Amino acid sequence: MSSSDIFIGETIGTAILILLGGGVCAAVTLKASKARNAGWLAIAFGWGFAVLTAVYISGPLSGAHLNPAVTIALAIKNSDWTNVPVYLAGQLLGAMIGAALVWVAYYGQFHAHLTDKEIVGGPGAQATDAKAVEAQETGAGPVLGIFSTGPEIRNVAQNLATEIIGTVVLILAVLTQGLNDKGNGLGVLGGLVTALVVVSIGLSLGGPTGYAINPARDLGPRIVHALLPLPNKGGSDWSYAWIPVVGPLIGAAIGAGIYNVAFA
Repeated sequence: MSSSDIFIGETIGTAILILLGGGVCAAVTLKASKARNAGWLAIAFGWGFAVLTAVYISGPLSGAHLNPAVTIALAIKNSDWTNVPVYLAGQLLGAMIGAALVWVAYYGQFHAHLTDKEIVGGPGAQATDAKAVEAQETGAGPVLGIFSTGPEIRNVAQNLATEIIGTVVLILAVLTQGLNDKGNGLGVLGGLVTALVVVSIGLSLGGPTGYAINPARDLGPRIVHALLPLPNKGGSDWSYAWIPVVGPLIGAAIGAGIYNVAFA
């Protein structure tokens, strides 16, 4: 694969991943959305199907890493870091594009949600949503969860451990089941297996932190949230932002290490 193929494939694939994954979060969260309050099951399966779609679209070009943790784990496994910067650049750019497209697709819903006094509070508000108030007080605006992850209980050690554990599971699934014949990314069957693993991680381990398990998936949309002209959007919670980046990278290293010891 050429560098241009890798960059284009990862940009398109990660954009699709975030468009569909962030899209299900928007659908469940925002007022005037037909899927509002559909719940965690919808989010977990929505993200799984997002992975499946993105893998099938980008696999022929880049091997469909779509995640810096996967790229780092493969680099450790293969002792080849040649294309890592290209993968990471495409993933971050794609994540930002995908997040911006979610905003475009739900433009009216974002406006309705963020100008509703029951959601954001303000003079005359009767029943401001308690979780929205709590989130804003800790630096996260009321729609940040559509773009990025955040913990239900803020405990640095636990939050970091949760992201590490979830990412180790993902990496082991990718390395043992999800490689194509060339060993450089997800193949057709691997895409399905990995999508189901992402659903499983979401259902089983997603409760504490929202399961980023992907630094680009969290950082790119968080940057977009900070830049978008959303009314009453609140903060982007930068004090927490390092955890869904560092945790998955540590998990990638651990997962690759386990693979090299136990399976290689």
